[in-house]
Amino acid sequence: MTASADERARVAELLGRTPMGDFEVVVRSPSGDPAVLRNAPLLPDGTPMPTRYWLCDPALRAAIGTLESEGGVREAETAVDRDALVTAHAAYAAERDRALPPGHTGPAPFGGVGGTREGVKCLHAHYANWLTGADDPVGEWVHVRLVERELLPASAPSRIER
Repeated sequence: MTASADERARVAELLGRTPMGDFEVVVRSPSGDPAVLRNAPLLPDGTPMPTRYWLCDPALRAAIGTLESEGGVREAETAVDRDALVTAHAAYAAERDRALPPGHTGPAPFGGVGGTREGVKCLHAHYANWLTGADDPVGEWVHVRLVERELLPASAPSRIER
């Protein structure tokens, strides 16, 4: 799970900082730019990385930031089916945990989407997860709201179908 030097450099530009750990680009925008990263579950120093999928597309991050600033986290928590959210957290955690090195005994990431133990913490993490094709009710909720509010950038990537 190692990005190329060119991908690492472009992701650093998009994020405005150097990525801390190993990742691979799993969703790209129509222009070919990285949009969603799949992070290794551990940073090089062994620190757990709970956020498996990271949204790095600046236009999408800004649009979702608008939703969050307007109370989107609370709104999403109220709107989505609680059982479906629990299932999404469990699937996310299971996938991330399967990527841990065999026999790993040190600190490990915990929680579901974005490290959340329950409920909704970050709409960006849920949307990144949903874009990878995961069944994430919050990510889907975010997509519908972005479209309804005409916040979805023209450069937005398409959702991957698993």
